Amino acid sequence: MKQDLLLEYQRLLQVAEKNQNENKEFVRKLRKQKPKDLDQVTHGLHDQAFETIDCLKCGNCCATTGPLLKAKDIDNLAGAKKMRPAEFTTTFLKIDEDGDFVFKSLPCPFLRTDNYCSVYESRPGACKEYPHTQQRNVLAKLPITFLNSMVCPAVAVVLEGLKEHYLKEK
Repeated sequence: MKQDLLLEYQRLLQVAEKNQNENKEFVRKLRKQKPKDLDQVTHGLHDQAFETIDCLKCGNCCATTGPLLKAKDIDNLAGAKKMRPAEFTTTFLKIDEDGDFVFKSLPCPFLRTDNYCSVYESRPGACKEYPHTQQRNVLAKLPITFLNSMVCPAVAVVLEGLKEHYLKEK
């Protein structure tokens, strides 16, 4: 059963990758149109997607991408690991090309083999907010939604739903 789900999740990501140019153009046009109901439509699609997609069966976000860590995140994570923030930073983090703190390596060092997060209660803000399709002001988040559609099968489903909704209106 889990293998079937993983294959389906992989298929969804492959479709998003294959449709990358089409999706990028769709996002560009949608940002220009600024539909008034975008938040409502996206939130509904988000809820539908997560009725069938189980993050704990996937874990691709934690395995392939890492959050930007703010000072508050570092303090929270250090506390969860019973470390000083400086020690936590030296052990787990590096500064990327944009000057942001990120994990030294992927998958996330706190991702367990069962796809649970070993620091879930103290996880970074970016992890709490992921995949951003449930937040307000979806219009501003469309570029990251496009990128996340190739990482998260639920976002791939949401983006396909947005295309179906807004392209059928024409």
